[in-house]
Amino acid sequence: MSNAPSITAMFARTAEGHLAAQVDDLGWLAIPVVGGLRMASAWRLSKPIGTWVSADFYGADGFVADEIAFRTHVEDVAQHKRELAVLSRPETGMRVGTPWGTSQQSYHYADGILCHSTAGHGGFYLGSERNASVHAMWRNGDGWYEEDAEWAKVAFSFPRLFTTRERRCAAETLCNDYPDVWEHIHGVTLAPGESRVKDERQFRQRHAADWIVVSAIQSDRHPGFIECVAKIGGNRSLADERLYLVPGHEYQAGRFGFVIDEREHQRFEPQAA
Repeated sequence: MSNAPSITAMFARTAEGHLAAQVDDLGWLAIPVVGGLRMASAWRLSKPIGTWVSADFYGADGFVADEIAFRTHVEDVAQHKRELAVLSRPETGMRVGTPWGTSQQSYHYADGILCHSTAGHGGFYLGSERNASVHAMWRNGDGWYEEDAEWAKVAFSFPRLFTTRERRCAAETLCNDYPDVWEHIHGVTLAPGESRVKDERQFRQRHAADWIVVSAIQSDRHPGFIECVAKIGGNRSLADERLYLVPGHEYQAGRFGFVIDEREHQRFEPQAA
């Protein structure tokens, strides 16, 4: 990548004393919150970093533990933009029909590999020869791969066409959404926390006979409590449901739902509430 442009990360303190950063036309602000820093983001800030204020930022890039992690995140984006600048992804100008509507932009990644975006969604199209190179266990027969998760199949299959950051995100997406295929291809077993789908599957199996909250509201009639509607296994399609009161300090929705402890949580009937 000797021809990579000089895209660097700049760091400074803002007028409010927060750590901020700029890479090309992107800006970030590290805002202290409980447990770490919230990364606010903005685009095309024309003012010097030292004059930035919180009101200049309107986007969100998640949370990090500390300033070191903030700097690491920004440097990673800078490297991504340097790699992206030397990859050839010209816009084609073609407008074609896709599973998500007529494309508004189309980008040529390589022969037989096009990325389309529409008003509402988008994804990749692989020609028949390219599609044959995708592993059979996650190959889509029609060659279309939507942009939310299936794009990762394309990045995994043609890694040289993607940046380091994109390849890492693709691996995370595949582990999260297609754990069985990932484990088969790599001959590994994903540990708890490495796959959202696998973790949820195990959660559902473990609590198949438990009452899991499917909706909850702050109780006006019972101050300090949360009124919870629960169904067996958290299965929303079931007609049978129960109402429980859960102390407000105890209730947390969690990744896959709050599990009712029938020994501790009070059941109630609507007419008696």
